[in-house]
Amino acid sequence: MTAGGDGDDAYHHRNLRATLLEAAERSLRENGAEQLSLRELAREAGVSHAAPRRHFADRQALLDALAESGFARLGAELRTARDAAGEAFGPRMHAVAVAYLRFATEDAALLEVMVAGKHRAGAERIVEAAAVPFGLLHDLIRQGQEEGVLEPGDVQRTGVVLFATMQGIAALVNGALVAPELLDGIVEAAVDQFLRGSRRT
Repeated sequence: MTAGGDGDDAYHHRNLRATLLEAAERSLRENGAEQLSLRELAREAGVSHAAPRRHFADRQALLDALAESGFARLGAELRTARDAAGEAFGPRMHAVAVAYLRFATEDAALLEVMVAGKHRAGAERIVEAAAVPFGLLHDLIRQGQEEGVLEPGDVQRTGVVLFATMQGIAALVNGALVAPELLDGIVEAAVDQFLRGSRRT
């Protein structure tokens, strides 16, 4: 059917954007951001090389869409982990840290795209999407302070320490300095140490 046909239009408007984003995430995992190409994604999806431009004006628009959807998925995964851990702060913190680090090690290239996109000028939609997972971490730290587990004070500063700890672990795993199968044990030890160091005396 030609590009102007009803069936083709329905495919493009309902399915192609999601198909391209899924293919782009796979390409990021396998090849990194440098190899990401709209033309190659179109070939993989079985559409003309011009078809993706109905949804993404250029490669940067695709990267921005990946960043936005990545933050949405990260937020959902952190929320699921938190809620499954119950109401207590300690188990919640462990669960959220594990969920974040699984994301950061399994989708390292996507996370790089997300962070870069968040700091690009004019990326308001990405900043808004990023507020969800970072807001969840902020609220979790606030819960720890309210329960007397963490020292009261600047939530953002405490969050930076926690985030830096998690990013450091992710860098070790992604750099093949730590075996992925050791991740859960390392996260547990790191969170325990973070809680001891931040505990109210």
